[in-house]
Amino acid sequence: MKLTRLTAVLCVSAAMPAMATELEVTHWWTSGGEAAAVAELAKAFDATGNKWVDGAIAGSGDTARPIMVSRITGGDPMGATQFNHGRQAEELVEAGLMRNLDDVAKAENWAAVINPPSLLEGCTLDGHIYCVPVNIHAWQWLWLSNKAFADAGIPVPTDWNGLVAAAPALEKAGIVPLAVGAQGWQQTGLFNNLLLAIGGKDLYLKINKDHDAEAAAGPEMAKVFAALADARSMTKGANVQDWNQATNMVITAKAAAQSMGDWAQGEFQVAGQVAGTDYTCLVGLGMPDPFITTGGDSFYFPKLDDPEKSKAQEQLASIMLSPETQVAFNLKKGSMPVRGDVDLSAANDCMKKGLEVLKAGNEIQSTDEMLSPDTTTQLNDLVTQFFANDSITPEQLQADYAAVIGTAD
Repeated sequence: MKLTRLTAVLCVSAAMPAMATELEVTHWWTSGGEAAAVAELAKAFDATGNKWVDGAIAGSGDTARPIMVSRITGGDPMGATQFNHGRQAEELVEAGLMRNLDDVAKAENWAAVINPPSLLEGCTLDGHIYCVPVNIHAWQWLWLSNKAFADAGIPVPTDWNGLVAAAPALEKAGIVPLAVGAQGWQQTGLFNNLLLAIGGKDLYLKINKDHDAEAAAGPEMAKVFAALADARSMTKGANVQDWNQATNMVITAKAAAQSMGDWAQGEFQVAGQVAGTDYTCLVGLGMPDPFITTGGDSFYFPKLDDPEKSKAQEQLASIMLSPETQVAFNLKKGSMPVRGDVDLSAANDCMKKGLEVLKAGNEIQSTDEMLSPDTTTQLNDLVTQFFANDSITPEQLQADYAAVIGTAD
């Protein structure tokens, strides 16, 4: 009898699935569109038999990153964490706190499928791969409410200059011409969009890659700062903080436009709006010969003592880059996949515009890939002060900006 009972217990135990390995994943994706996208990653990981433990941190990356870094350096690491493409995790890697993904990358030939190659290069330090890029998020978009322009009785503009010209009519109709959240990263993002669209590729690289203070103080940059002054005047009455609140102003036609990355698409989709019908998207702010940055998001994996969790980390890295996950995630996120070999027949008009720019080779590194977090913070602070204080002239901002660029690392 005892033997029979023991045999029965062993048989039941063998039939039960292995305990799922829980892996906490921290990120700052909390808006409606972002939540829908991150759910696709969680679903794909859970399908491996593991368990995604969601570690969403409310607020922007500026709020979340210090918390993430503090946990890792303080000995309480998560299983995986989001950072933007670029140098945000550089010090953590150099301190030996992050594990490399060399084995997974080699086994799945990431070098052959990740496009553009600069994304994988940004994950590589001293010959080792430390992160998995999950998307290409282009900042260089102008989102326009078709209803807002109809309400004002004017046509939807085709570029940034048209928006500036339309501002008086929009204001007369009680519509805010340009919605921008009162946070440094949003305002500096708008500035960088203007720099690339008005100043052009060469000037953009002189400033952000070469750290050329003379160019930053020059006459071509003066045009960009003048455009930023136009933007400041068009944002009066916005009075929002978060980027998705600004997007909602466009969705509800309280604002005519927003210059924001393609993650805004997720909000339009959640609201049931259709590109080309309810809203218009202008890549490169509609200016000639548009370029887009190859910024976006990557996941890093802190070193863990638990071998089961370490194995689960590798499974998560693999599933994030699988063709199926890449399509499902990026269609919800509004971003473009990092794989060049996936089926994007379901992409909307805006994503197709972005893909055409990439296909033409008009891609460029994001500021996160060229400037240190410290320099970025300094520039954010300057632009925030400019938006908050009308007495600061474009000339004053340009002088201060050039001084920071001259000492950038």
